Amino acid sequence: MSEKGEFVPRIVAFLCNWCGYAGADLAGVSRFQYPATIRVIRIMCSGRVQPSFILEAFKDGADGVLVCGCHIGDCHYISGNEYAERRFKKTQKILSILGIDPRRVRLEWVSAAEGMKFSQVVTEFTEQLKELGPFEAS
Repeated sequence: MSEKGEFVPRIVAFLCNWCGYAGADLAGVSRFQYPATIRVIRIMCSGRVQPSFILEAFKDGADGVLVCGCHIGDCHYISGNEYAERRFKKTQKILSILGIDPRRVRLEWVSAAEGMKFSQVVTEFTEQLKELGPFEAS
């Protein structure tokens, strides 16, 4: 909650070292504005994100989870992002089974040169989570 009593989502963001993290860095250096709702976890590849990481984030109080990786075809590890995409779809099914709205997780491709896109993704995801309200484990 903010000082005004308004809900402010907590987002755990898993950012690929080569693109997602670099895009976030560019957004900061370029002074592109976005809400201070994310807590960044820098990973080497989006393909490294396990469903258990996402579940753990929710268990620890996150309202949403963002995964950012390289664009398809541009992965530093050849096909890690393709693997991440397949795993992400399975993770959304797992979340649905557990009663967690799959809209609380988001996968985005953000290159190192797309600081503005990173800013827009965080802003849009924050607004979406505000509409969904706080995450409450059932």
